[in-house]
Amino acid sequence: MAVRADLNISLDGYATTTDQTAENPFGEDWGRLVAAYTATRTFRERVMGDPSGGTTGVDDRYGAEYFENIGAEIMGAGMFGLHNFPDDAEWRGWWGEEPPFHCPVLVLTHSTGRAPISFANGTEFRFLDAAPQEALDLATEAAGGADVRIGGGVDTVRSFLAAGLIDRLHVGITPILLGRGKNLWADLRGLENDYAVTSEVAESGVVHVTFARG
Repeated sequence: MAVRADLNISLDGYATTTDQTAENPFGEDWGRLVAAYTATRTFRERVMGDPSGGTTGVDDRYGAEYFENIGAEIMGAGMFGLHNFPDDAEWRGWWGEEPPFHCPVLVLTHSTGRAPISFANGTEFRFLDAAPQEALDLATEAAGGADVRIGGGVDTVRSFLAAGLIDRLHVGITPILLGRGKNLWADLRGLENDYAVTSEVAESGVVHVTFARG
């Protein structure tokens, strides 16, 4: 079993964007940041439910690895969407009725009164207020020997990195400069000393960097 995380970041380390507007709630920068990933065959098929095509090179290989052997996921409240709908007891997440997780998902939130939400494809959102190690212990049990993915957002991934709990971190570095947002590397000076670091450049220009233990 391994604890894994994957993020798309900019050349200057930002994993979030700040140019959102009411008319464009994702912003143009977000589309630029994840363009190579969303163009892959894996993303189109696994997330969008569209099996008609997409890129099949290096970016797609890392995209496919993202979904392999995951038995449970941990995500923050923002990734589930609770920050946007804090008082809506019927809110079922950003992901529609076919979330792409197919496993138990532990949502870290201070609003723990929500009942679990189950979907036909095996996804079940469970809500808890827990520190990283406690959440990981619960996710490991739920995963049944498979890997645990720390899905995001960036604050959640960074907290698990700071606690030394991630075995494999993959970042797809898109060659754009954002200059602001939430920086993955903040307060993680020397992180590379605990990992073997490898890199690979995709056809899109994205640099895939992997930090792996053992």
